[in-house]
Amino acid sequence: MQLRYSGCLTTPPLWHGDGVSPYRQITLSQGPEPLESASFNQYRLGKLAEAFVFHALKKESAVSWICDNLQVQQEKRTVGEIDALFYENGKPVHLEVSYKFYLYDTLCAFQNPLAPWIGPNRKDNLVLKLQKLHQKQFPLLHTELAAQYLDRYGLAAEEVEQTLCFKGQLFLPDHEQNMDIGPLNQDCIAGIYLSFSELQKFQNREFFIPLKPDWLIKPHHDVAWLSYTDANAIIKAQIDEKRSPMAWVRDKYGEIIRCFIVFW
Repeated sequence: MQLRYSGCLTTPPLWHGDGVSPYRQITLSQGPEPLESASFNQYRLGKLAEAFVFHALKKESAVSWICDNLQVQQEKRTVGEIDALFYENGKPVHLEVSYKFYLYDTLCAFQNPLAPWIGPNRKDNLVLKLQKLHQKQFPLLHTELAAQYLDRYGLAAEEVEQTLCFKGQLFLPDHEQNMDIGPLNQDCIAGIYLSFSELQKFQNREFFIPLKPDWLIKPHHDVAWLSYTDANAIIKAQIDEKRSPMAWVRDKYGEIIRCFIVFW
């Protein structure tokens, strides 16, 4: 769990400045302390990253926590959720957290430089995520429904600064590894992707297929490495289910790369 936590906190923000979103990206300390692993075992990947961010923030001396995962309801129906509210140096802050894995799609032509970034299974993309943030999640704070929840904490929406913690790992096509990904952060490039039919080019390498929560971890050597034949069988089973697994691939010189193998 410690490696997951460290991997999450040291992942760079997906962009700098306000060219992608008008909301300020918060800065987290990158010196994670020892964790109580059991506290985080029940989370899936997205919620795990969120819990890590909250944990790190609560350790900051300038932060005084108010609440997290505040569900805003109307007649017992949840209309949205506010990820976190806290004071930073005495100023109230609303935070939305996201940790994403995006691949640069070359199957289509795009005008928007953010549009090619899609999830490994092609089920989500960066543009839709930003639209949800800007048109639903952040405006929720300023609704009449949310006002009654804020009132409980003595807050008024117009006094609350709205911020982001949007981290991500970006993967480029194996044959196009030197592209300019602006306006996104070049430091977020974490590896490559290729189709299952191209995997044979790595037949002389070793593989490790991390569990999904371990996608957060920076690759290292202390794992149970698999032969190409054994890894290929495991990967094919996921490909047949229309899922794109991540693998760590190690060459004979000990260099390790992160790699998504995609079914599409």
